[in-house]
Amino acid sequence: MRRKDREVSSFEDIMDIVDNCDVCRVVINDGDFPYIIPMNFGTEIVHKQLYLYFHSATEGKKIDLFKNNNKVTFEMDCEHNLMLYEEEMTCTMCYASVIGHGIIEPVEEEKKYEALKILMKHYHIEDFDFNTAPIPKTAVFKLTVLNMSGKRRKKKKY
Repeated sequence: MRRKDREVSSFEDIMDIVDNCDVCRVVINDGDFPYIIPMNFGTEIVHKQLYLYFHSATEGKKIDLFKNNNKVTFEMDCEHNLMLYEEEMTCTMCYASVIGHGIIEPVEEEKKYEALKILMKHYHIEDFDFNTAPIPKTAVFKLTVLNMSGKRRKKKKY
């Protein structure tokens, strides 16, 4: 990382950023150009190993691409705030972001319900008693994070 002063290196601090993000963009190899999908997600940590969960329809381009190559890149960002520094006549954007790589795989049918509960928990809706009838028509994916890095730009202090 070029700007070491903006690097977020501890697992706990990176997870603080992840916990504050609403959307995770998953990038899949599609030949000449990457294919990017913004997705809702949930998180699970087992022995400091992060897993991301996603849901979608059971067919479509991303499903075909996942089957072709399950190595993906992901990105999420939050804490956006335009900062104007009138005395310097400059401006900048404050932010926090996480970028990483992982392996994405379908969740087995019998584990989908628990995975969807993990997804709901990320949005602070842990006790929502959702209808289970659509689960067989829902694809659920688990991304095993292989590596990730965080970056944060905060307001300058004078």
